[in-house]
Amino acid sequence: MYSSAEFKSYITQTVQLALMEDLGISAPSLITDSRLDLTASLIDETTKATATLISREKAIICGQAWVNEVFSQLNKDLKVNWLVNEGEQVEPNQTLLELQGNARAILTGERTAMNFLQTLSGTATITAEYAKQLEGTQCKVLDTRKTIPGLRLAQKYAVTVGGGENHRVGLYDAFLIKENHIFTAGGIAKAIENARKISPATKCEVETENLDELNQALNAGADVIMLDNFSMEDMKTAVEIRNVHSHHALLEASGNVTLKTLSDIARTGVDFISVGALTKHVKAIDLSLRVTLLL
Repeated sequence: MYSSAEFKSYITQTVQLALMEDLGISAPSLITDSRLDLTASLIDETTKATATLISREKAIICGQAWVNEVFSQLNKDLKVNWLVNEGEQVEPNQTLLELQGNARAILTGERTAMNFLQTLSGTATITAEYAKQLEGTQCKVLDTRKTIPGLRLAQKYAVTVGGGENHRVGLYDAFLIKENHIFTAGGIAKAIENARKISPATKCEVETENLDELNQALNAGADVIMLDNFSMEDMKTAVEIRNVHSHHALLEASGNVTLKTLSDIARTGVDFISVGALTKHVKAIDLSLRVTLLL
């Protein structure tokens, strides 16, 4: 999605925004002011403590870089010791990390750090469940743009940690020609023609709603064809049509996909299955942080 330097900058920015929101400030330079957290300021500013973070349920852990960044921005001297790896599956009541340092910083960062970790771990965990259903097939599960505003790259990263793959990142890196684009551009062929003129090397995907539109997209040379809410039978037919056509576009199934239907869809022979629920229906992982010792 981005270079490592760009992605690190993105993590820094998202953490800054989250901490600024929680502390009610408008400048990142104020984040280290421990007096801004009214409740934490009840504790002497020199008090040090250790704390542990525990998972209350089975999960794929994702978001460690965000947790590290939260505590680093609050207090550079705070030590974060992870006991599990990114992408590792953990069990209920398993200790994930240990913290040591300024007590105020630990308590101030607690909720923000867990918000990132529980959300991204939730995305990685559900993605892993979907990916498991596709084992033994050539089909891949894709995410969509149905993400939490401001956290798209984070959630798309979590999808890859869970074993899924990313669709386009945004409106800028691929053409995805949908019903309204087709209507306003003057048809599937015309829309694809315009896309090739604008950016010949950019991937061009077309959403189709029936087999007639599938044939139009194939004849116009679409790179990827989305089969939107096709029946299982029509998906099989679409794969057969594609397989004998002179233009071998990739096929992506989409619409009302569930864990129960996933393997059946994959067996039709489509190349991808896009699932908005990976990032849209987020179920946060239950986590708990406890101060264990005052130093």
